[in-house]
Amino acid sequence: MAEMKINGVSIHYQIQGQGSESIVFAHGLLWSEQIFENQTQAFQDRYRCISFDFRGQGQSAVPRSGYDLETLYSDTVGLIEALCPGPCHFVGVSMGGMVGLRLAVRKPALIKTLALLSTSADAESEENIKRYRTLIFVAKVFGLRLVADKVMPVMFGKTFLQDPLRVEQRRLWRQRLIANRRIGVARAVTGVIYRESICEEIDKITAPTLIGIGDEDRAISREQANRMHSRIATSKLAIIPRAGHTPTVEEPPVVNQLIENLLHSA
Repeated sequence: MAEMKINGVSIHYQIQGQGSESIVFAHGLLWSEQIFENQTQAFQDRYRCISFDFRGQGQSAVPRSGYDLETLYSDTVGLIEALCPGPCHFVGVSMGGMVGLRLAVRKPALIKTLALLSTSADAESEENIKRYRTLIFVAKVFGLRLVADKVMPVMFGKTFLQDPLRVEQRRLWRQRLIANRRIGVARAVTGVIYRESICEEIDKITAPTLIGIGDEDRAISREQANRMHSRIATSKLAIIPRAGHTPTVEEPPVVNQLIENLLHSA
């Protein structure tokens, strides 16, 4: 584990494994690089697996500003340019995928393949913004413990949440959710919900692209995934059975195979 100053902010990252090519993993909102534990374990025997925490989340610093998607994109460019000797394979979940879209459009030389899981190229809907404002207030004042039981069904599908064999996993991820720092998570949510659409730009993407969405995802719709698929000529769409908004945790064997297939397509 290590830290790096990017745009004046200390960003936590870790590199696992060895190989001539690198996979960069970018997590979703309210989580950290821990959501890729199953993926780094699966690929570190052949690839340099680089996972990191966005500012304000996980173990990265909590600055006063810079939580908009454009700054997160800039942070990620800095990290890739510092750690990857050549173009990387980029895997992003939700917010991480939103950053990945911007990378593939604006810095195509940095991206060899692009995996977009549970993500969207759209701006947030007004209806969702209203709901997230409540989350921001609660998170900032009280932390996420008060709303954890409402957030978990947004982050995970019913299969994961109802599986009697995964009680300990659910407990672990609930604790990780609650462990978010109040100010950091409130600022991070604000940055994501007020993002601008990138739909009109993504037809510029030329890297082989995977668009994956869980069939139990309540945060991203099938229509949003289809819209990206129709605009990215090099994309393939995969519906992930029994998965909600965090498929890397819920269905790791399926996700790992999808990533494997994408890596071999490059």
